[in-house]
Amino acid sequence: MNQAPFTLPLGATAPDFDLPATDGRRYALADFADDPVLVVFFTCNHCPYVIGSDEVTRATALKYAPQGVRFVGINANAASTKPEDSFERMVARMAEHGFPWLYLHDESQQTALAYGALKTPHFFVFDGERKLVYTGRGVDQPRDTSKMTVNDLENALDDVLAGRPVATPLTNPIGCNVKWEGMPAHWMPAEACDLV
Repeated sequence: MNQAPFTLPLGATAPDFDLPATDGRRYALADFADDPVLVVFFTCNHCPYVIGSDEVTRATALKYAPQGVRFVGINANAASTKPEDSFERMVARMAEHGFPWLYLHDESQQTALAYGALKTPHFFVFDGERKLVYTGRGVDQPRDTSKMTVNDLENALDDVLAGRPVATPLTNPIGCNVKWEGMPAHWMPAEACDLV
């Protein structure tokens, strides 16, 4: 019997979650039921690939918000490995930068496991039926977006909003690996692998 893939496969339904956000509320998948497209992305406070691409992600979130695309960021990194990824630092980072997305904390890492998050950042795009239509990187040069040549996330959103199949539905996320509790900083689960 084949083992299920580590990362959520295309066509799969978005796993539910119930997580605290930096705005003081808790959010579950049902809270976004009215949003035509949902982008769930695993991110953090410290990763240079996140920091390098946050402003491009901000621009994308703002560009597509009028078309009903909702962005939800989730930090699952173990603060025991990276203290700067603590919930308190998340609150401070949102206060400083005012990103146009919710910022949720996955302290148990169960949501990261359910989605199969590999890196920070790692994007998952779900259509109106909450089926996965794109997963992978946001852009091809997240650490230095002045060098980027393709924005895979925007290309995917354009296709979804136009009612087309996503032309490139799968890319490898580029970034720092998720920091798993009790494991060395660069440890990855054995089942984790490249998506393409």
